[in-house]
Amino acid sequence: MTSNDPEKDIRGRPAQPEASLQTWNVDEISSLPSSTHVDDAYGLYKSSKEITSSPAEHARVLRKIDFRIIPILFVTYMLQYLDKNSINFSSVYGLQKGTHLKGQDYSWLASIFYFGYLLFQFPSGYLLQRLPTGKFLSLATIVWGVILITTPACVSFGGIATNRFFLGALEATVNPGFVLLMSMWYTSAEQPLRLEIYYCTNGLATMFGGLIGYAVGHITTGLPQWMYVFLIFGALSITWGIISLLLLPDLPSTASFLTPHERLIAISRVASNRQGVKNHHFQPYQALQTLRDPKTWILFVMAVGAQVPNSALTSFTSIIVASFGFSTLGTQYLQIPGGGVQFLALLAGGIICTKWPKNTRCATMLVANAICIIGAGLMVGLPRDNKWGRLVALWLCYFQGLGFSLSLTMVSSNVAGYTKKQLTGAVLFTGYCVGNIIGPQTFIAKEAPGYHSAYIAMLVGYSVKLLMVVVLYIYMYRINKARDAEQAARGTLSEEEEKEAIERGMLDMTEIDNKGFRYIL
Repeated sequence: MTSNDPEKDIRGRPAQPEASLQTWNVDEISSLPSSTHVDDAYGLYKSSKEITSSPAEHARVLRKIDFRIIPILFVTYMLQYLDKNSINFSSVYGLQKGTHLKGQDYSWLASIFYFGYLLFQFPSGYLLQRLPTGKFLSLATIVWGVILITTPACVSFGGIATNRFFLGALEATVNPGFVLLMSMWYTSAEQPLRLEIYYCTNGLATMFGGLIGYAVGHITTGLPQWMYVFLIFGALSITWGIISLLLLPDLPSTASFLTPHERLIAISRVASNRQGVKNHHFQPYQALQTLRDPKTWILFVMAVGAQVPNSALTSFTSIIVASFGFSTLGTQYLQIPGGGVQFLALLAGGIICTKWPKNTRCATMLVANAICIIGAGLMVGLPRDNKWGRLVALWLCYFQGLGFSLSLTMVSSNVAGYTKKQLTGAVLFTGYCVGNIIGPQTFIAKEAPGYHSAYIAMLVGYSVKLLMVVVLYIYMYRINKARDAEQAARGTLSEEEEKEAIERGMLDMTEIDNKGFRYIL
């Protein structure tokens, strides 16, 4: 029996918690959560073991979940990408002049967004655990739309910097919230494709934003051109946030679009992840374990390395393309191929990791980062008059999104214990913020239009990310092998360990304490 066999998961009868304790050692028992801190869906999980269901029913429930959850994540993620990068599309239409920016001020606008993101990372993670997830994310979408639509009122660096800070604070909920949603609704094997489906909107947003930027360039009356970018994106976010508030459910156990029987199936499916569904109780021992876990800090360094180059693909793309010698309108439509590269790379990576789920995630990340290293190396080494070669090199760097998005599945699939999962995600996105704060500062104004330091920083960042992927793979591979050997020495049957591991997951045990847990590589 495997964790991806939903029929057996439902019909199997894992040992009760009291019985399971007889096979656990003293250290494991001391780390167990209180009986009052079981998973929020534990009662329904126990009920789900009494039902029978067919593979066809499981497929129908998965389709219903996909049709409700994925479109909402898809549009929300595209909007947050457009919104945070709105300064990129408006930068060639007079943003700096309209807000009286000088010297490094524009670089600081890109960094200040991530200061807000950074400072609200842990508070938003705590709120995501304590509050209804769907409602919290939807309200955040509405509020950041309001912040964005007020940006044209900012006519100084201080005003727009404050605006960007609060925009980052609100958008700090999106990535961690979506990682948690993946683990609440989908099995580990299903997560890569679904995550890449919504994450590929980064590429669509680049293309869509380029088209809007191109259209804005043809507006010759009314407000200054740069203001229209913020007004359009802000209005879209407010409207969509209201739609999300009406449609995005909080939990499988309370989802109104599922029947009571289908809710039991939905819960039994994700129970096979050995991670539980959601637990709103904060577990101090899990917080301490998060700090001691090598994976936490590997993911942190990985995120810093991945995101130092990110500003070149977001806030500075228009400026970089213009520095190659292309026209103002060209800076907009020549971003579209890069978005297409990102879109196709993300979808291809999601399909590969779903079709061949065994040991492909780290390998796919390595390939994506190797392509980024090639792109950054060409940007460093090609002569400045080779504008088309440098442009293609920039497009190659859009493989970056695939490597980073798959690192998010390392949290959704390979971290158990709800407190530990949300704290690990918060640490990862702290690294994400650190990288995005550093990145814009590598674009030194006096180096314009060459920005040689920025391109070197991109190359270093991608190389650090690749090294960390190798380290993470080795660490998880060795743990899996050690646990397989321990199981063989005990003579425990795979089916028995599977049942016990699922029960431990619903008791909010971490992947370190749950010896039946295996890492997805």
